[in-house]
Amino acid sequence: MSRAEATVREARWPWTFGLFRSELLTTFRRWRTLALLGVLAAVPVLVGIAVRIETGDGSSVGGGGGEGPAFISQITNNGLFLVFTALAATLPFFLPMAVGVVAGDAVAGEANAGTLRYLLVAPAGRSRLLLTKYATVLAFCLVATLVVAVSALTVGALLFPLGDLTTISGTRISFAEGLGRALLIALVVAASLVGVAALGLFVSTLTNSGIAAMATTVGLLITVQILDQIPQLDALHPYFFSHYWLSFADLMREPVYWEDLTRNLGLQALYAGVFGSAAWARFTAKDITA
Repeated sequence: MSRAEATVREARWPWTFGLFRSELLTTFRRWRTLALLGVLAAVPVLVGIAVRIETGDGSSVGGGGGEGPAFISQITNNGLFLVFTALAATLPFFLPMAVGVVAGDAVAGEANAGTLRYLLVAPAGRSRLLLTKYATVLAFCLVATLVVAVSALTVGALLFPLGDLTTISGTRISFAEGLGRALLIALVVAASLVGVAALGLFVSTLTNSGIAAMATTVGLLITVQILDQIPQLDALHPYFFSHYWLSFADLMREPVYWEDLTRNLGLQALYAGVFGSAAWARFTAKDITA
């Protein structure tokens, strides 16, 4: 490598991190993003208040089986279960919808605003710009999930008792270990959204309309969710990116069941690889006119 090439490469990396920082600030300063995070934070509040009102007379909330929304039956015993319930309630639609909106607007929104050509004039190039956009969407996945978890933990602590908790397997674990598992579950839920993020980014490279990209991504999300519920398509269900989403409940077993968890993470990696590559191929060959 020549000295000139090395100098250019060294100059690009600070610019790339600067672009990533700029993308993060731009994304999280938008009113649309703040509104999405506000809605996500409100879900645990509504669930917690509803459970508190329903159990105010000493009755218990229905639910059983220990998976997904059935965590709701344990909230009155330990507010930490509100974290698991809120994540289970938001993961099928609210969280992926929010990610789909942000991802769908990533490239198409820049084209619609007329700023995409300006960004490509900078030394990062198309590949690094696309990678920065995807990294920003992934950061939103993590922040959105943590917003739900922190909101649920706060509401759970205010409305219900905290302490040692019982796993799905019936064993007792300390509150500290339960808190650690809650954090791990939040990270798994965030990782479960990387496939949707890549899909949304790919759709965003297909159009110059941010609204069209967001609507298409959310529409595809809803379609996959519907197809995943049709019994006649049972053979295809394991290949839908949403099929193993609620497998995070297995982290509340003793010992932990890793089979569906690893399938979920592997499937998300596959979707990220396929649609990420498709987005790169489309974006690097795309004629930028806006």
